[in-house]
Amino acid sequence: MTVQKNAIKHIFFDLDHTLWDFDRNSELAFERILQNYFPQVELREFIRVYAPINQVCWKLYQKDEITHQELRYKRLKDTFDILGQEISTQLIDAISEEYIQYLPDFNHLFDDAVPVLEYLSQNYELHIITNGFAEVQYKKINNSNIGHFFKTITNSETAGTKKPNHGIFSHALKEAKAFKNESVMIGDCLDADVNGALDFGIAAIFFNSGQIDVDKNIRQITTLTELKNIF
Repeated sequence: MTVQKNAIKHIFFDLDHTLWDFDRNSELAFERILQNYFPQVELREFIRVYAPINQVCWKLYQKDEITHQELRYKRLKDTFDILGQEISTQLIDAISEEYIQYLPDFNHLFDDAVPVLEYLSQNYELHIITNGFAEVQYKKINNSNIGHFFKTITNSETAGTKKPNHGIFSHALKEAKAFKNESVMIGDCLDADVNGALDFGIAAIFFNSGQIDVDKNIRQITTLTELKNIF
């Protein structure tokens, strides 16, 4: 499905890894945690182990194969096990809570996120669709000072379903008072954002900052600035 510039009125963004620099902010949160509880563990080694585990856990969560609480526990337990660090269930729970508390304190965005949002907001209504947890996502948006750009913010908790399920896209369009043929989804996840949107029947653009190989039929950008050449 191609992006028809003249037909588009509503642009839906993913948040994490698309506008909000999740990896950078997450590292800063874990740096604080490791200093408090595991000063012997190097941050770089922790992230090397944690990042792929977290990605797998999120995929399981998106498929409803694990719960929110199981995700938060498993990603930490598996990481510390591989690092050979003994840790109690109570400490995992405490660190999990502190991580969620610290994470929104950091507000690094991807390069040119604000100028691009300023540019797009002049001619389009902007929205967010995120699988992140509601309270945390709102804090990220507010602390990053980008909330005023968005007419609606849809998260999986309030929608009752997660990307790539059709339900969350349907909910988002209803909240935005938008139609499929005038909407486009922009996100970093092929399964959740791009294929989810395309399967639902709206156009999609893949934010491919990692420059991975993808089907040539998928519209993609490697920097947010490229959106100025599309819209």
